Amino acid sequence: MMSNVEHLALLNQNPLRWVEWRAKNLHIEPNLSAANLIEANLQGINFQQTNLKGANLSHANLSHANLQQAELVNAQLIKANLREANLFEANLIGSSLRGADFRQANLIATNLIGTDLSKSDLRGANLGEAKLRRTKLCQAELITVNLIGADLSHANLYEAELIGAYLYRVNFHQANLREAHLSRAYLLSADLSEADLRRADFRWADFRWANLSSANLTQANLRGANLKNANLSGTNLTQTNLRGAIMPDGIIYS
Repeated sequence: MMSNVEHLALLNQNPLRWVEWRAKNLHIEPNLSAANLIEANLQGINFQQTNLKGANLSHANLSHANLQQAELVNAQLIKANLREANLFEANLIGSSLRGADFRQANLIATNLIGTDLSKSDLRGANLGEAKLRRTKLCQAELITVNLIGADLSHANLYEAELIGAYLYRVNFHQANLREAHLSRAYLLSADLSEADLRRADFRWADFRWANLSSANLTQANLRGANLKNANLSGTNLTQTNLRGAIMPDGIIYS
């Protein structure tokens, strides 16, 4: 499907005219599918419920943009600026977002299944209840990010930075968190069953009531972590640093 020629021409003419047109035509869902918007300056643009399937927005400036419920399936947003953008319930299945800037963005309930977010910057973003199954987040910046209730099953978070992240009830089933940094992360009731956690840094992390059954924690650092009431059945703790950790029975490991 190609873009609506009139919609694309209007956007290319003048972004201000686009804003005026959207305000007067709230019943129309714009079609910009497969549009070439590389390096476009779209700061603060209203793309709510816009069809951007397959569009190329790489290196575009979409800071403060409204992308609520927008369709961005298979779109290209490599190194795009989405700082403080609103992507509430947007659909980005299969999109390429490598190196994109999502700082302070609203990604609540956003569909990011199978996307590539490697080396992206998500610091301060809100990803509560986001769908991130099979997503690539290698070396992504997720420091103090809110991922409460998100689904990251089968996701690849190799060497990701999740220091101090809020991960309550997050689904990490069979996720790859090898060599990731999660010191002081809040993992209360998180599901880490069968996850690859080798050499990950979990110092002072909160694992209370978390499910770590059959997870691989070989050479991981859990110094000072709180594992009270956590499920460690079948967990591989080979060469794991548990010094000062609170074990499931409440006893401090010495």
